[in-house]
Amino acid sequence: MEKKIGYSDANIKYYGSALCWWLTVSVVAILVVAAGVFTIFINFHRHSHSPQPSNIVPKYASSFQLALQFFDVQKSGKLKNNRVWWRGDSGLRDGSEENLDLSKGLYDAGDLVKFGFPMAFTATVLSWAILEYGHNMDAVKQLDYAVDSLKWITDYLVNAHPFAEVLYIQVGDPEVDHNCWERPENMTEKRPLTQVNSSYPGTEVAAETAAALASASLVFKEINLTYSQILLEHAQQLFIFADTYKVSYSVSIPQVGKYYNSSGYEDELLWASSWLYHATKDPSYLNYVTEKNKNEFGSLGSGSWFSWDDKHAATQVLLSRLNFFGAGDVPDTENLDLQKYRETAEILMCKFLPDSPTATTNRTKSGLIWVVPWNSLQHSVASAFLAVIYSDYMFTSQTENLYCSGKMYKPVDLRKFAISQVDYVLGENPMNMSFLVGHGSEYPKYIHHRGSSIPVDAKTGCRDGFKWYDSPDPNPNVAFGAIVGGPFFNETYNDFRNNSMQAEPTTYSNALLVGLLSGLVASSSVVSSF
Repeated sequence: MEKKIGYSDANIKYYGSALCWWLTVSVVAILVVAAGVFTIFINFHRHSHSPQPSNIVPKYASSFQLALQFFDVQKSGKLKNNRVWWRGDSGLRDGSEENLDLSKGLYDAGDLVKFGFPMAFTATVLSWAILEYGHNMDAVKQLDYAVDSLKWITDYLVNAHPFAEVLYIQVGDPEVDHNCWERPENMTEKRPLTQVNSSYPGTEVAAETAAALASASLVFKEINLTYSQILLEHAQQLFIFADTYKVSYSVSIPQVGKYYNSSGYEDELLWASSWLYHATKDPSYLNYVTEKNKNEFGSLGSGSWFSWDDKHAATQVLLSRLNFFGAGDVPDTENLDLQKYRETAEILMCKFLPDSPTATTNRTKSGLIWVVPWNSLQHSVASAFLAVIYSDYMFTSQTENLYCSGKMYKPVDLRKFAISQVDYVLGENPMNMSFLVGHGSEYPKYIHHRGSSIPVDAKTGCRDGFKWYDSPDPNPNVAFGAIVGGPFFNETYNDFRNNSMQAEPTTYSNALLVGLLSGLVASSSVVSSF
């Protein structure tokens, strides 16, 4: 047959070209299919051990989506895919005096300073939420936004750590900033840098940054391995720095104490070491939180309130995860220590439950956890976040009961408590108002926030912008997704722009709310390991 065809030279050229074209197309097609199969395999591998969400709760899904937007409101730097019409580029020269790019990161609240301590905490909480509930975030198509917000912070934190024992912890002068009322896009004032180093250490801020980067390295491990490794390297260096020079940053640099004063660094060291153990499985990090420092740093046997300043409760819950799901080849002595951390976490859970024999009295008549007047919702939301995580640890590990001084509770009871707190935030309260800006018809309209309160086309500088601070009109730019400070103990709220105690939103409270809502978006369990 081949001879019968009788190829001419022209035919040979034609069919040779055709054969080459066919082979090229075939190879490309095979590669495309292979890539598709590989992608499906990777996604299957990534999500096959993740619980599949069910029963999406629309109210929490929409609130979660809204709360995530506040991170976009707070972004500094050259904005990409900007979702906030009234925000623009800002802080582009931050860090330039030290030849650093500190343009990214988040403004912490209604002002325009970048405070490294609460920003790192924001990143740690956001990472934790993604690790526990990324499958829920993905189910409502918000996971990419959460990861993008996290990376906006971690890019900044990496650049803020140019040397092993140097960490830049602040951009801007709070005294100057608080005497200005202007949009971030219009800033002209000098923005000095503050650092901790071996001469002026800052254990808690270095350790919190280590926790942020270690937890984030787990988030990016299957997304961008190279970036994940960079984050982990910085985390390990920062932990050594923090542990080597045990001095509070409030002592080394007293001026920081006026804004984010630290109550101690022991909790941050345990918090960071716990995250580094999860990220590396290096037994030395587990030994640090168990045999080496549990008695001195662990606050075992007593519950405390989770916040940007105190991470004891969160560390106890995070280490409980190891006790619930197993930690591999761990010595018996360390397993016993993990059990003690879990027992302490249970003391806290029993405090949360309103009808528990050991229920806390730190709650309003309507049942809201209330600890301090300034930014009161931080503790409410943080407590609910820990409760929903712990309830899911119980559910996933098939742990049926929690005992509070002999009274038995189920995982669902902790979840009900968490729901009671978030429902209060979303409007089920004596004021019949939502504390989440943009949710429902009644929410704060005069939040203490520079960018939100000044019209985009206003030509104002540092001082003359205060006419917008004093304006009787509602904020012209809605800061969608901001959670304000919250109510007083008597369950009242004064919606005035000058009421920073109640009306100022913060990124760290938003991170806690994002974490809480991500756990309530759907009924599901958590992964047994990160």
